Amino acid sequence: REVATAEAAIAWAKAFGEQPWAPFALMAAYTPACLVMFPRPLITLAAVIAFGPVLGFVYSLTGICASSAVTWYMGRHMRRDTVRRLAGPKLDRMIEVLKKHGLVAMTLLRLVPIAPFAVESIVAGAIRMKLWHVIVGTAIGLLPGTLTTTVFGDAIETAVTGAGEVNWWFVGGAIALLAGGAWAVKRWFTRMERRMQAHGEARRQPR
Repeated sequence: REVATAEAAIAWAKAFGEQPWAPFALMAAYTPACLVMFPRPLITLAAVIAFGPVLGFVYSLTGICASSAVTWYMGRHMRRDTVRRLAGPKLDRMIEVLKKHGLVAMTLLRLVPIAPFAVESIVAGAIRMKLWHVIVGTAIGLLPGTLTTTVFGDAIETAVTGAGEVNWWFVGGAIALLAGGAWAVKRWFTRMERRMQAHGEARRQPR
């Protein structure tokens, strides 16, 4: 209890951020983290404290995009039955939407994850989605969440160190905006899925 305090954690993060190899280590950490389903926001919070809100945000988003590319390559070389078991029924139904809408679908899927981050990228690689669609879609789709985590992390550091006053209205507004966007994206995916199912049923009907 005397060692693992908020002040000590901030001091450790600051000391880590002073190392010349620290940015590369932090960006590389996102790939194994997504494979073992370690919470990405915790790494982002550490990045914000270690490097400040601007550099912490840049390093975090870069590391997340790099991890999406690595897991995409993994999906390219996996057997299809293995990928289908990983995808599960929810993401399996989204495959046709991903094939048809590409960048837009990946962007929205990152906003409202239906499956774990690594699984989504693996499926994208397995269905031969363009790599730049995955990377750009990941960057745009996770931009609001990463930005919200950055704002929240900066607020935590400010509150713990007493360096200034925390604008909780701004923090709450960022979280509310993210939640509203997630709700809208979920509705879009549901509408696209129903539209494609209706189109498929219409094609199967005899004329």
